[in-house]
Amino acid sequence: MEQKVWLVTGASRGLGLALIRELLSQGHKVAATSRTVDSLVKEVGAQDDDFLPIPMDLTHEASVEKGIAMALSHFGVVDVVVNNAGYGQVGTLEELSDEECRMNFDVNVFGALHITRHIMPHFRARRTGQFFNIASLGGYTANFPGWGIYCATKFALAAITESLAAETKEFGVRVTLVYPGYFKTNFLGKGSLLTPRHPIEDYSAARQSQSFHEQEMNGRQQGDPQKAAQVLIRLSTLQEPPLHLFLGEDAYEVANVKMAEVKTELERWKEMTLSTGF
Repeated sequence: MEQKVWLVTGASRGLGLALIRELLSQGHKVAATSRTVDSLVKEVGAQDDDFLPIPMDLTHEASVEKGIAMALSHFGVVDVVVNNAGYGQVGTLEELSDEECRMNFDVNVFGALHITRHIMPHFRARRTGQFFNIASLGGYTANFPGWGIYCATKFALAAITESLAAETKEFGVRVTLVYPGYFKTNFLGKGSLLTPRHPIEDYSAARQSQSFHEQEMNGRQQGDPQKAAQVLIRLSTLQEPPLHLFLGEDAYEVANVKMAEVKTELERWKEMTLSTGF
């Protein structure tokens, strides 16, 4: 397998951490970002010829620009970018504050945009490159009470990724949008999953969903993050990887349910849909 240079955001935990460990074990070179270098060194080890930990605040574009410059200076090139950083935000649309909503978008959406904006000149110049943008099953369906803002960030990332694929195809850049289901990471734990500062108890369905994810699902996810990492690495070897990739049996099943529901409603209301032409 050709050895490549990967840039992975949000690499100190979860899928990002599993990915960089697998990459390094297979002999690839990795530039890994986190808010602090200490968290990366603690989990992976100190900087060497193959591993570059980069402190990066994705909400500040200057920090992103500096981090990408560090990666290019250290390795000379970047072949693959994984926009993985993000966090979960629980809360209904009424109870979440403007600040809570905007912060989730700042990290989950604008962070990926900052990375994309500053790596694309390198990809365009080389006429090659690859993106894996990590969305979520919640980026395909938002039928979960109390997850509207988080799902909105992932829907936004999905739209950005589809446009990115269309815009960069002429430069030989390959783009894959990844929809993971439930994987056994710390995503549902404290520090990764934020809850509303001012919950409204009337929203019983949202509270039940929050409790289910924090107390029942957390630690019982069926997805293996190492196997997910291995899939991404295999896809990096393909000339024509998929634009849309669902990861996990749960993601496969829920995606099929959503597609069937949309198809059913499309046909049920076909007469009205087609009635609006001149």
